Amino acid sequence: MTVHTSRGGRTVRARIFFVLRLSPILAALWCLLPPHVSASTVEITILKSSGLKAYDDAVQGFKATTSGTPIYTEYDLQGDAERGKQLAGKIRASDSSLIVAVGLKAALIAKQEITDIPILYMMILDPVKHHLTAANMTGVLLEIPADRQFKIMRTFLPTLRRIATLYDREKSAPKVKDAEARAAAHEFQLRGFPVDHEKDVPQQLRGLLSESDALWLIPDSTVLTDESTRFILEAALAKRVPVVGFSAELTRLGALLSLSIDYGEVGREAGLLARRILNGEPPLRLKPVSMQRVRITVNQKTARYLSITFPKELDSLIDDTY
Repeated sequence: MTVHTSRGGRTVRARIFFVLRLSPILAALWCLLPPHVSASTVEITILKSSGLKAYDDAVQGFKATTSGTPIYTEYDLQGDAERGKQLAGKIRASDSSLIVAVGLKAALIAKQEITDIPILYMMILDPVKHHLTAANMTGVLLEIPADRQFKIMRTFLPTLRRIATLYDREKSAPKVKDAEARAAAHEFQLRGFPVDHEKDVPQQLRGLLSESDALWLIPDSTVLTDESTRFILEAALAKRVPVVGFSAELTRLGALLSLSIDYGEVGREAGLLARRILNGEPPLRLKPVSMQRVRITVNQKTARYLSITFPKELDSLIDDTY
């Protein structure tokens, strides 16, 4: 029996051969081991779109979760698609058993250039929109499903009924339409207020705040800019309308609470998915997975101003307060 490894291969082969020659019983036991144990050291290639700290946090979470002692080879596209194509050539020529694509550019390059190695993507918003659906691809969804968010909102704000959100029709209409349908199951009435340009925010916000019990902010670059974000939060607070956001930074700036994802947790979820792929499950059969762990942050100053008191039993669900 020969076991190949990319580090110290000759020594490993010699030792295994020596042991199996000495003991037929050990040889029989070796053959009974599952493939992922008896196989050589697994090589995993990590392909990053750029050197963002968020990407590095996700990679560290991934490494902390993967089992065994894999050999990691890491590449950084540095935002350059041409560089990505060159790196893809190196990956194809390697013994990599899995490619972890971190960020959209890395995933798109991997999909375009590599078809015979499983690809696991992470740190990507809306992978379906970008057609990351190849037979050798799966990944971890970066967004929290609307149902999960509504359930948490109901837990923290049990009397809440009318929710509104601002959105750009070109960017977010399908998500808002889906959320409107799902909100009813949680006894919410969700209404979307379309914003086609940043200048539309003030007018739509005035109507929204007069008709709603809470404002639910979703990631939408037309609605939320450096200038508009503070304006929205201050206007909502002035009207005593609580805001539910999607990042700890929004909570810090004045949102009542935010439901967000820890990037290290994204990596850990990807690591668990990687185990399944390396144990033989085809990526085609593995649907992208949603995040199980949601980070909840609360602004206590905003809560006091709005005369909102959260029950003590919810303290264990809150990760950070401001």
